[in-house]
Amino acid sequence: MPLAALAVAFLALPLVAVAVRTPWGALAEELAAPGVLAALRLSLVCSLGALALSFFLGLPLAWVLARVPFRGRRIVRALVILPMVLPPVVGGVALLLAYGRQGIVGHLLEQALGITLPFTTAGVIVAEAFVGMPFFVVTVEAGLRAMDGRYEEAAASLGAGRWTTFRRVTLPLLAPSLGAGAALCWARALGEFGATITFAGNLPGSTQTMPLAVYLALQTDTTTAVALSAVMLAISLTVLVVLRDRWFRLP
Repeated sequence: MPLAALAVAFLALPLVAVAVRTPWGALAEELAAPGVLAALRLSLVCSLGALALSFFLGLPLAWVLARVPFRGRRIVRALVILPMVLPPVVGGVALLLAYGRQGIVGHLLEQALGITLPFTTAGVIVAEAFVGMPFFVVTVEAGLRAMDGRYEEAAASLGAGRWTTFRRVTLPLLAPSLGAGAALCWARALGEFGATITFAGNLPGSTQTMPLAVYLALQTDTTTAVALSAVMLAISLTVLVVLRDRWFRLP
């Protein structure tokens, strides 16, 4: 118990410190400062865009990893998990080498389609999806592996096709894992800093998200940085509290 209490204190104390040091009386004024609302809006838009991209690409990937045996599956899973442990700045460099103007794919996108990702809002979404999607894939894959396949077999034996079985049986059973994976992916995307600033830069109004605004404010105005940190903390805490009973099913 003492060690458990010490662990809770270790994790909670920095969060409590933010709450204690936040200038609550001047919070509205701090949020009304030029660029703050734009950074918050951009953070929400880009994190939701990263979540949509992660869902679109991550759900089929999780399905393949969980249900389709193939050679090299462990290698693929390791590549999927790697962005979770990769230093964010290294992830940003990797994105530049892949999707930058001189990157392996980036120069083809620019020449063929006129699409440029670095230092754009789309680049922020790509960077956030790169670091957030592994959380979605790992969570959904675990949910698929833990699912009782007898329900799907029963549906198939009653004449349901694959799509009907997936829509009426698999998805409802997988909903808690989908919700948990989506929440973790979104939260990771919302708080992304290193890959974003390396790949997309810190351009107000187009690539400056809230974490970047916090970092910039910390250089000149600690009070504003604390206020913005409190907003990010409140958003993340609200999401976790709202989704806790619905998707995470914690006791």
